[in-house]
Amino acid sequence: MRSISLAFLVGLAAHEAAAHATFQDLWIDGVDMIKGRLHGAQCVRLPLSNSPVTDVTSNDIRCNINSGPVGKKCVVKAGSTVTVEMHQQPGDRSCKSEAIGGDHFGPLMVYMSKVADSSTDLGSGSWFKIFQDSWAKNGSGATGDADFWGTKDLNTCCGKMNVKIPSDLPPGDYLLRAEVIALHTAAAPNGAQFYMSCYQLTVTGGSGSATPSGVSFPGAYTASDPGILINIHAPLSTYTAPGPAVYAGGSTKSAGSPCAGCESTCTPGSGPTGTASSVPLPTQTGGGGPSGCSVAKYGQCGGTGYTGCTNCAAGSTCSAVSPPYYSQCV
Repeated sequence: MRSISLAFLVGLAAHEAAAHATFQDLWIDGVDMIKGRLHGAQCVRLPLSNSPVTDVTSNDIRCNINSGPVGKKCVVKAGSTVTVEMHQQPGDRSCKSEAIGGDHFGPLMVYMSKVADSSTDLGSGSWFKIFQDSWAKNGSGATGDADFWGTKDLNTCCGKMNVKIPSDLPPGDYLLRAEVIALHTAAAPNGAQFYMSCYQLTVTGGSGSATPSGVSFPGAYTASDPGILINIHAPLSTYTAPGPAVYAGGSTKSAGSPCAGCESTCTPGSGPTGTASSVPLPTQTGGGGPSGCSVAKYGQCGGTGYTGCTNCAAGSTCSAVSPPYYSQCV
């Protein structure tokens, strides 16, 4: 029995690891923003791994555990549609695998934060929710697992979700935070899994003047929120996603709705690609990247197309692991 239990646990751990995922790509009005980068949009702060954040009181809940700001901003007009894209493994944009597998059911939400410079801001300011695809009851479902969820829509649409940039936002720099909350183990305290990435944007056009009220990360969620501490394996009569409501200028998608627009028509490698605006990043002695940034041990610090921080944390140095494609702090 001991060997069987061990094998089961090993298999479960492998399944869990394979099911983890990362928001890594971005489309702007159907234009793929991956040009010049091995994987991930030019303006995304890629997490160091596809593992989740589980502590809602940690600063990592802002933009995940990543190597800091990058040297590109994606320019988007107010009122345009961006399409965030999630996959389990870096660079894998195939529809053959679920975007986030392992029955990781839960809501998908997108926030924005108005900042002075999206290439340096660390996300400590105010965030307002612009989009949500949460939950809907499936009449034939005996448990919450069988209901409609934002993550199921994400899987159906090959990892893509359309998000409108509100037309009433004033021009300037913003951080966009795409997030999935996986609730498959959320019946236990700190069991919910948070997957998020931040994109560096510059919003142009229009003459909007909206100043939506916002929340802070950490602070927006508590571990005991009913949308976070919940057993979705029991029948659900209702579900309320955590955090604030989508503000008046934002939009929602009804869970279970079909794919539309770029969600169904955008295919990597077969359409236009866009170029983000470059940002001259200040450097420190011994490395490059945003002033004050630091890459954790074993994080990426260089390589072909890499535009992030190259300053390794104390006790580690940036070394070529797979030259010229990948360098890591070791």
